[in-house]
Amino acid sequence: MQVTLRQFIKKSPHWALAIAAISIVSFYWFLIAQERYVSRATVVLESPQVASPEFNLASLMGGGAGNTADLLLLREHLLSVDMLRRLDEDLNIRDHYSENGDFLAKLRNRDAPIEDLHKYYLRRVEVELDEYAGVLNIHVQGYTPEFAHQMATLLLEAGENHMNQMGHRLAEEQVRFLERQMVRLDERFTETRAALLEFQNEHGLVSPTSTVESINQVVATLEADLARFQAQRNALASYQSTQSAQVREVERNISALRDQIIEQRDRLAQAAGGSLNMISAEYETLELQAQFAQETYSSALAALENTRLEAARQLKQVSVLQSPLFPEYPTEPNRLYNSSVFAIITIFLAFILSMLMMIIKDHRD
Repeated sequence: MQVTLRQFIKKSPHWALAIAAISIVSFYWFLIAQERYVSRATVVLESPQVASPEFNLASLMGGGAGNTADLLLLREHLLSVDMLRRLDEDLNIRDHYSENGDFLAKLRNRDAPIEDLHKYYLRRVEVELDEYAGVLNIHVQGYTPEFAHQMATLLLEAGENHMNQMGHRLAEEQVRFLERQMVRLDERFTETRAALLEFQNEHGLVSPTSTVESINQVVATLEADLARFQAQRNALASYQSTQSAQVREVERNISALRDQIIEQRDRLAQAAGGSLNMISAEYETLELQAQFAQETYSSALAALENTRLEAARQLKQVSVLQSPLFPEYPTEPNRLYNSSVFAIITIFLAFILSMLMMIIKDHRD
């Protein structure tokens, strides 16, 4: 038997090496490799519909693009070093993975640098994006079912908090900025309204502009009457003496109208600083300032409400389609699969090497 084995090794060393490798690997997978429990969860990101979405072809064709991007961001965060640090703080994963597992699968150095720990973390946590269904599938491996379940639960909670914080950060900055502007604009609006009221009380006029318009209407009426009496005087002068009673009556009316027109015009624009036209111009300036402050305040208020609605719309809620599974039996490693794959690859390589050796031998002969 020993002679036959030696002859086989001498004649086909590559096949002997392949059989030895398959035996060693199978021995490891079936007898040494320690079992691991897998907690699975499936999540999807949803946003509250604050306003009714517009239903059109563009929304049908590209409606899921934003959700897919958010899922990718969530996936990167779950696999990030920041998430690893939090898991280590809350669950002390260094102790769990260094104290459990076989010599090939365990974390060899409990105090390993964060880079090495992160590489090991990526071997024990899988986060896969299902683009067709628009969900994330999370698989967490642990050496105890309790640890795997706790780790998967913490991943979901931390992921949801991160997405909410990231979605609200910019919107909250905008809201705070607009709120500060609202305070300033409110003060400005109050000041302009107070100045306008003080001006009205000081001059005893509710609306100097309306007063000016009324005086202009009076002047226009007086000028129309003046023109009518002047026409009447010209008509009378064509056949009556200028000393006649009727002509003199018309002249008195014309003189009275002219005095009245001059008086009304003096009210509008007299040389003194308190003329009505200057009061009206100053009033219009104050009124425009108050109106501008009111419109600016209204626009800022509308922008603030829109920003708050946008902040609510950007809230990302991690909806759990399948809650973290509490595993009842270990599913990793897949001993038969791993051994079979290694055996097939090894046999394939040994076969190729055998063919090469036969070709070389034929060429020598």
